[in-house]
Amino acid sequence: MEVSRIIAEIDAQILKLQQARALLAGTTQQANKGPGRPKGRKTVAQAATAAKTATARKRKLSPEGRKRIADAMKKRWAERRKQNAKA
Repeated sequence: MEVSRIIAEIDAQILKLQQARALLAGTTQQANKGPGRPKGRKTVAQAATAAKTATARKRKLSPEGRKRIADAMKKRWAERRKQNAKA
């Protein structure tokens, strides 16, 4: 007998035993369930709530903050122009 055929028969027996265990335990399991945590499933309501919270978290810049940034950038550009004029 080939090794690959023996492995295939063992896998078939394991599958049958897993199905029998699931029936005895009163639960149904998927035959080829992989390791790890199952992926979450979002309902329509959860998806809508997630979309709202994502847009609600958007930060807004105050006019004072915008002016501070504009002034800082103008200062930076002026320094850059001075450096280019010297070179």
